[in-house]
Amino acid sequence: MPTSPILIDRTLLDHASRLAADSPRHRRNINFHSADGDACHRLLNAIEPGSYVPPHRHLDPAKDETFVVLRGAFGLVTFADDGTISGTVELRAGGPVLGATVPHGTFHTLLALEAGSVFLEAKAGPYLPLTGAERAPWAPAEGDAGVPAYLAGLARMFRQA
Repeated sequence: MPTSPILIDRTLLDHASRLAADSPRHRRNINFHSADGDACHRLLNAIEPGSYVPPHRHLDPAKDETFVVLRGAFGLVTFADDGTISGTVELRAGGPVLGATVPHGTFHTLLALEAGSVFLEAKAGPYLPLTGAERAPWAPAEGDAGVPAYLAGLARMFRQA
């Protein structure tokens, strides 16, 4: 266990981004909590453009998720239970919207809009794999052939005209 503060600086953000860029999934987290069973999870989440975070929700009432963008930009998309898009917002470091809290039970996804994008995430632990009821049945699963087209459709909602 560290005895000194862990500094969230450009060096750490650069490190997280390099790990994400080198990862087959083009995303990587750096945990500040010590174990998956901890009651509070705090982490950096680095995501590169083209990474697919399948739409999902957390049904546990304690599992609201908070995101604060430290560098770059993300598109947050929320969905109704039938897959209809219920909201979109750009989250940008230094922008008008820096982050969001997604309530439990809300289907959502995030996509990186710029290379080197990193956000700080906080949510209740312990880590539990998503259940079938938490996965969006109307969205392609990670690795499916339909992912590139689905992701491209989501990304088009955030392109500047």
